[in-house]
Amino acid sequence: MSTSADAPHAGDGPLSIAELAELEASQLPPRELHRLRLLAHGLRTLQQIAGRRAGPVPDTSTIALWAADQPAIAADQAFQAHFTAQLRQLADQLGVIAGARGMQALDLDLNDLRAWALAETAPAATTQRQDNGISA
Repeated sequence: MSTSADAPHAGDGPLSIAELAELEASQLPPRELHRLRLLAHGLRTLQQIAGRRAGPVPDTSTIALWAADQPAIAADQAFQAHFTAQLRQLADQLGVIAGARGMQALDLDLNDLRAWALAETAPAATTQRQDNGISA
């Protein structure tokens, strides 16, 4: 997995081209692959906001300040608020996944998320998925 800060990125997103290719190779059903992409994007974005790849997620005010500083959404306060809420929701989902592994959310890597997604597709995971609060 590419962890280089200067790795080529797809568009302006936080995931490198190599990371996206790794996610696509997961051979997950389309819905689970979409969930995996969203979680991976959220993880990398939260890691960028925090300026680190370990520890707890940034607090909501830090996320909001970061969103306000993004040129693409700087002029749209309503969108900033919605985007901040979405990142907060992703942070909560990542916290659940990390907690089950005995780690903090920003400690996760794409391999952890891929393993989680694969476990979620297992038939026995269907009931557990409904109980753990993680949804698409």
